[in-house]
Amino acid sequence: MAKTGHEIRNAIARKQMSAVEVVEAALAHAQALEPQLHAYIRLIPERALAKARAIDEQVKSGEALGPLAGVPVAVKDIFCVAGEITTAGSKILENFRAPYSATVVDKLDNAGAVIIGKTNMDEFAMGSSCENSAFGPTRNPWDLEGVPGGSSGGSASTVGASTVPIGLGTDTGGSIREPASFCNIVGVKPTYGRVSRYGMIAFASSLDQAGPMTGDVFDAAQTLSVIAGHDPMDSTSVDMPVPDYAAALRTDLRGVRVGIVSEFETEIAKNDPGMAALYKAAYADLERLGARLVDVRLPHARYGLATYYLIAPAECSSNLARYDGARYGRRVDGDGDVFTMFEQTRAEGFGDEVKRRIILGTYALSAGYYDAYYVRAQKIRTLIKQDFDAAFESCDVIACPSVSTPAFELGAKTQDPVAMYLMDYFTIPMSLAGVPALSVPAGYVNDLPVGLQIVARPFEEATMLGIAHAYEQSTHHAQARTSQVAMLSSAGRTGS
Repeated sequence: MAKTGHEIRNAIARKQMSAVEVVEAALAHAQALEPQLHAYIRLIPERALAKARAIDEQVKSGEALGPLAGVPVAVKDIFCVAGEITTAGSKILENFRAPYSATVVDKLDNAGAVIIGKTNMDEFAMGSSCENSAFGPTRNPWDLEGVPGGSSGGSASTVGASTVPIGLGTDTGGSIREPASFCNIVGVKPTYGRVSRYGMIAFASSLDQAGPMTGDVFDAAQTLSVIAGHDPMDSTSVDMPVPDYAAALRTDLRGVRVGIVSEFETEIAKNDPGMAALYKAAYADLERLGARLVDVRLPHARYGLATYYLIAPAECSSNLARYDGARYGRRVDGDGDVFTMFEQTRAEGFGDEVKRRIILGTYALSAGYYDAYYVRAQKIRTLIKQDFDAAFESCDVIACPSVSTPAFELGAKTQDPVAMYLMDYFTIPMSLAGVPALSVPAGYVNDLPVGLQIVARPFEEATMLGIAHAYEQSTHHAQARTSQVAMLSSAGRTGS
């Protein structure tokens, strides 16, 4: 399915194709690629086809169609979908059937989107490679021996393979932007509070945000307009009007000031000359489109990783305390002793990375260490936010790397947690500051895709998306090469 979401919706509205035909094709494509990609924990064909038939009835009766009517969408398995199993990639929830839907799922449904399946992910969104899932790793459609990035790796992989035009992911420290970069798609982390977290299984509540993962910027803008907005069920949801993000898209950058972070440029040049050259070319493309490049500083960004890996595990330690075998999810009885039941349930239900972060977080919150670690990390978080405020006094957006390397091989970093954590070096500061950021395809290093990160002031997603659209339309990096899985699919269709 090479069409964009808006192309599919328009074709269905014009009766050039039916929603059922579109959804059947998406389901068939997903099933055909599962042996290579393992992008889904489960497909939900009955639900999807029922929704597609309802859309076709709307078309037949002349009813007004939603902005995503008939468009196949893949949803990360961290979002509750009423009546469907929702696992968060964990054995502890492998049989948990959600009694209600997440707010963003309801909004997609109301817009006419057709959810075809729940995508694979790092367990409880803890990881940068989609290898921490209790259900096995997902593979990158551009390199089947490579990771798709994480934690939203399943959504990135299936969108990158053109199975669906739109996926839904979550971003706590880079979990939308990094896999978007690895899989040559667009991934948007909105401002914290812009999109409801209700019905999204929590990892780190002050950082988690839902966002779209799409084949192009227009679909990202339209999907964000659908899912954004105030939700009384989420106390962190901000009550602000939602713009028509698609209407804000532009084709040139005249008058735009783009900040280039000197600390990031030093870091990327030190680590990988090929990556440094790619980003230098991306900044030159922005300048060619009319932007004025200005140097900005984020002096405390280098403390981002240390800060994040105190705050996020502390919040995870608190959030995951609810998984004890007593209320829902997996239960392992413990010889009549409730505390043994807690211990054995969590020992069998959680994977190694989740256990590691619970231990880190519990230690950081413990008596005698709370002030030395957790409170100090929160102070650094404030300084990082102030750095962004100061930078935006001299620029409209910041352009910087999404990642430090292209996708790496499966298993390459699983034995070195610190090396894995370093993959989020360029994405974590934005999460700590709560500002919006996206990754847009920027070219190739070693024949693998890499994304450019664009960052904006809080709640200025329209500006960010407009600039990304101008860059995308000028460079066409997403269409420049054919993924390994796309070639396999083409071979299968032609019988070669």
